[in-house]
Amino acid sequence: MKITRIAGALGAEIQGIDLAQPLSTEEIRNLRAAFLEHQVVFFRDQPLTPAQFMQFAQTMGEPVEYPFVKGLEGYPCVIEVKKLEHERVNFGGIWHSDTTYLDQPPMGSMLLARVVPPYGGDTLFASQYLAWEALSDTMKSVLDGLVGINSSAKADVTRTREDRKKSDGRESAPAELRAEHPLVRTHPETGRKALYVNIAHTAAISGMSEAESAALLEFLFAHQIKPEFTCRFSWQPGSLAFWDNRCVQHNPVNDYHGHRRIMHRITLAGDRPA
Repeated sequence: MKITRIAGALGAEIQGIDLAQPLSTEEIRNLRAAFLEHQVVFFRDQPLTPAQFMQFAQTMGEPVEYPFVKGLEGYPCVIEVKKLEHERVNFGGIWHSDTTYLDQPPMGSMLLARVVPPYGGDTLFASQYLAWEALSDTMKSVLDGLVGINSSAKADVTRTREDRKKSDGRESAPAELRAEHPLVRTHPETGRKALYVNIAHTAAISGMSEAESAALLEFLFAHQIKPEFTCRFSWQPGSLAFWDNRCVQHNPVNDYHGHRRIMHRITLAGDRPA
């Protein structure tokens, strides 16, 4: 197994492993260590069936269902993330950490490319460890102890779900989900601190006025996605990305209008941020 970093901030490509085959204890341990070190890991040429994709996900964690879109038939934890030729808005097309409006947001997410456009459709990732570490000591002292109010109903992210909710939406999907989490969380496995706010879901800061909250969040939303905190991944059919939602944000670039992009996604259960 060969691990190659793709950027200074985060991200590594892993070669020399076939995820369609059962993994040894040593392979699982090495993959887990690479995931924790690099925050997002990438694999090429992994044309997994849904069953094989689920099997790999189960070696890394506990797959969970997504609240707004139903999964594939027979595989409720595998959802189709797609943009069709006539659609203009891509699913989740905004910087975010997945479903932070849940009391226990996912530990990680996996995305497997099925159909990719002839150009564009890359995904950006941003390290929230680095975003936290780059702040001044004074700002760190301000943020420590503050709590963010996260909602599934913020307008900008809601519109990125509209096409998929029409075609694949759950009949029982809630109108809104809300959860409160610290603006700064400590990673339960690495012990490192990371910013835990995102423009898609964090609507306000508990105990602050709307004006106070908006000003601080506006600064954080711009700060946490600075280019020096990011990496960029270009997809091919069979490419797979596995990222740590506890310390990483991502943003799929919507620059391929008129072309089809189809991915399969699995999210893995996490714990309550602290």
